[in-house]
Formats: sequence, structure tokens, C-alpha cells
Amino acid sequence: MPYSVFDLFKIGIGPSSSHTVGPMVAAARFIGELKQNDQLESTHRVCVRLHGSLAFTGKGHETDIAIMVGLNGAKPDTIDTDTVPDMVAAIRSNGQLNLGGERNIKFTEKDDLIFDYEEFLPAHSNGMSITAFTKDGSEFRKSTYYSIGGGFVVDEHEISGGRFEAAPDIAMPYDYTTATELLRLGKLTNKSLAEMVFSNECAWHAPQEVYDRLDLIWKTMSSCIDRGMKAEGLLPGGLDVRRRAKSLHTQLDHDATKNMALPHGCMDWISLWAISVNEENASGGRIVTAPTNGAAGVIPSVIKYYEEMCPGADRRGIYDFLLAATAIGALIKLNASISGAEAGCQGEVGSACAMAAGGLAAALGGTNEQIENAAEIGLEHHLGMTCDPIGGLVQIPCIERNAMGAVKAINAASLALLGDGKHFVSLDAVIETMRQTGEDMQSKYKETSQGGLAVNVVEC
Repeated sequence: MPYSVFDLFKIGIGPSSSHTVGPMVAAARFIGELKQNDQLESTHRVCVRLHGSLAFTGKGHETDIAIMVGLNGAKPDTIDTDTVPDMVAAIRSNGQLNLGGERNIKFTEKDDLIFDYEEFLPAHSNGMSITAFTKDGSEFRKSTYYSIGGGFVVDEHEISGGRFEAAPDIAMPYDYTTATELLRLGKLTNKSLAEMVFSNECAWHAPQEVYDRLDLIWKTMSSCIDRGMKAEGLLPGGLDVRRRAKSLHTQLDHDATKNMALPHGCMDWISLWAISVNEENASGGRIVTAPTNGAAGVIPSVIKYYEEMCPGADRRGIYDFLLAATAIGALIKLNASISGAEAGCQGEVGSACAMAAGGLAAALGGTNEQIENAAEIGLEHHLGMTCDPIGGLVQIPCIERNAMGAVKAINAASLALLGDGKHFVSLDAVIETMRQTGEDMQSKYKETSQGGLAVNVVEC
């Protein structure tokens, strides 16, 4: 199993893991290649060409902004999100990039950052090429990258060879590629899913480092919820979608003081927390891929539900949640996809729902079989969901879909915990079904904004 917890849960920037984080990572990789080959000083021009979904919805996902700040030396996990507007304004007004933060070169956006709507690169819908030129205009380095979802980036050699940017290639104590194998390992060793994933993480990192980084992941998620509940105004992009998390929070707080809470009121809080995260994501804020930005609100809101509303919740439970969710997400990524451009929204919100359902079942003390059942229920009931963002923005229907996915995840975990883990459809079967459905799905429903709601709702 090649994926670490910290591959699936990356600290980054909104609004999209595949269209914002990935392109920024690709730009940084290209700078690294130039430096490694002592070619940075020879570079007088850089041209970026975006293909497929990156071209069709790149503007709405701020792919152009990600490329510019990435070439300027910024990285998604460390950039101060508040500095992005000024950095981009300076690039555009001065007509210059500070390549890798070290070398000023001329940059003309209309000529050097091209949205190619005609050519789809062969390996993945999210393809891009970056080319470096000498002073006399000669091309001397060209690299092709694919942003394959969740902030993962591979070049053309890696994707053709089946190698992916992930954790170091180190032997792990619990190696598995299917849920069936994972359950069998659990029975043989009497270990929980969380315990096995933790042991694998300790092959890469010291145990305390794993705990510290898990704490940072949850702290970042929780801070994102808090920021989202305080912010006001319109989301960027031109749809004039008004933030509503703050007003929802105010109303729920007010209703709580009236002692008139309805039995289903907890769902409103869960929805609020998911909406808070995804409004922050849509505004380009600090975010954690979970496993993608477009689906980043599901898991934080379900962890918040566990922390705030489940008796006996503690830090150990949050660790178990994230570790078990990693096992589920890794299986989906390995055997299908978490990319909306490859599988539709079933691959994003569906995967997040499955991860959250399995994670919650683990935090509440479920058996491995109950955890697998919870994940299966969560994913099964997202099969066929398209990715059709209006205006190419991660706003409508994405924000509300996270709220619905979070509630579904809790329902799935509850159903699984009421049973004994035995069920008719396996998680492996649902993952394979999702993969096949993604292959059959027309490209207009896979993050191109050429079908579905994206063409049937008039932009105001």
C-alpha cells in the first residue's frame, strides 16, 4: 500500500486539490528540475499549457493563479494565503515572475499561460506541460505533469510506469491492496485497522512524529471550521454566492438558547461545519485535502460531530478516525480514483463519505468488519454522482454536497454499528463499481462544466 496518512491529508490551499494544489506542486517540481540540472540561470521564459479539465475549469479553480505563485517559488502547504492576491497582482502589473524566488524573468500571461481547450493529454484529464526557453527563444526543457487528484502530481514517466508520488518505498508491516486483504490481516494479527495503519506510518516516521502530525491535521481542519463560521461576504469567482456559515451559526446558537431544539437539529450543526470548511476552500483559504479540496468538508465535520456530540470522545478516537479513514481512502485511490476529473463527484464526495463513515465507526469502537461495512454503505450511495460545477467553481453544488455527504457518513456508520459486520456487498465490489462507472461516465460530467447543472442553471 503506497499511501501514507499524510498523502491523503495534505495541508494546502483552496479551492481545488487537483486544479489548484496540484498545479502549484507541478510548478515547484519544474523549478526543482531546473535547479537540479543547473538550468535556472539559463531560463529566460517559461510557458505553461493546460489541457482537459485543467483548461475547461481552470479559471474557476484558480489554476492560473496557482501556476503563477508556484513558479514564483510558493508551495501550497506553507504559503500565507493572505499574500496570494498581492503576489499575483505584482506579477501581472510588472510582467515578471521571480522564478523559484530567485530569478526575475519576463512573463506575459496571455502568451505564457495557455488554456488549451482542443487537446486532451492521453494519460489523465488533468494534464499540463511546462516548457523553459533560453534567451534566444530555444526550448531546452519540457515536462508533462498530471494532477491526479488530492494534490498528487505525477510526470508522464511515473504515470505510464504506475509509480505515484507517495510515501517512500519502504517495506511495511501490513501491506494490502484490497479491503479483503486488510480484513484478513486484521484477523491474523488481532489488530484494528487504525493499529495497522499506525504501524505502517511508523515505518516512515517516529511514533511521536505521527501523533504530532495527526494533531496538526485536526488542528488545521478545526481552525478552518472556525474561520468559516466567522467570515462574511461573497465568494470569489463571479457567481456572487453569499457565505452563509456565519448566519447559520448565529441562528443555531440563538435557537439553542430557546430550549426548542428539534431531534434532527444535530444535522444542522453537521451541515454548518461542512459548509464552513467548503466556503473557506472556495475563497482560497487554508485547507486540508480530505481526500480532495472539493470534498474537504465531509471528514472535518464528522470529526467535529464525534468530538462535540459523542459521549466519551477523546484524542485517541480522533487518531483512530484519521488512521482508519486513511485505510479506506488509500484503497479507493489505489483501485479506483479520488479525482473528479476522472471519476466524477462519486470519486470526491463519495470517497470522503466512505472515509468519514469508516473513520467514525472506528472512533466509536467498531470492529474491522463494521468499519468496512460503514465505508461500503457510504460509497455505495454516491455511485454515479457527477461533477458538474456551475461556472467551473467549487461552490454550486459542491458546498452543499459536502454537508449531505457528512450526514450520509454518520448514517452509514450508525447502520454498520447496529449490525455485526456481515453484509451482502463488499467494499472492494463498490470500489470496482465506482471505477467502472467513472470510466463509463461522459467527460462532460467529469469536472469540465460542459454538462449537468453547469449548463442547466443560468449564471446570474
